[in-house]
Amino acid sequence: MKSKFSTYWIGSKLPRKQRKYRANAPLHIRREFMSSNLSKELRKKHDKRNIPVKKGDKVRIMVGEFKKKTGKIDSVDLKKLKLTIEGIYRTKKDGSKVGVYFDPSNIQIQELNLDDKKRVNALSRKGGIATGSKSKVVEKAEENKTKFKAKPLPKAVKDSESKDSENSKIGGDKK
Repeated sequence: MKSKFSTYWIGSKLPRKQRKYRANAPLHIRREFMSSNLSKELRKKHDKRNIPVKKGDKVRIMVGEFKKKTGKIDSVDLKKLKLTIEGIYRTKKDGSKVGVYFDPSNIQIQELNLDDKKRVNALSRKGGIATGSKSKVVEKAEENKTKFKAKPLPKAVKDSESKDSENSKIGGDKK
C-alpha cells in the first residue's frame, strides 16, 4: 500500500494498513463505512441486513453509556466516520451541552428516512436491478439480443458436425 489510496487493496491483518485505508478512502467508499444494521422488522421488509445511515433515520443505541436510548440522527460526519443523535448530550464542566459522537456499528436503525427517491430505489432493488423499472443497461442488453440473433448454420457445417458425433459414438478418434 505505497500509494495514498489503492482501489485494489483487499485487506491486511496489520492495523496500520487498515487505518490508512480508512483514513485515505474517497467519499463513495466512506459512505459504505457509515452503514448500520437494520432492526428485525426492517430486515424482513427490505431483505437487507444493513444500509448506510442518513440524517433523519430513527436509531437505537446498542452499546455504551447511552444503551437502549433512541433518537433521530442529527448529523453524519464522513470525515470522522461518526454520527450524532438528537437528544443525546454530555454536559461539560462549565455546564454546556455537547453532542456525543457514535460509531455506526454501535447503533441499529429502527425507522428509515424515505424522503430520498434514490434511497427508496436502493431498498427496492433485488439482484442489482430495481423492481418496477428496468435500468438502461438491462434495456440495452435486451435490445442487443434481439438485434443479433444466431444465424442458421450452412448445410456443409451441419453435415460435418453430425459425422463427428457419429465417430465419437462408435469408438472415438482413429489413430
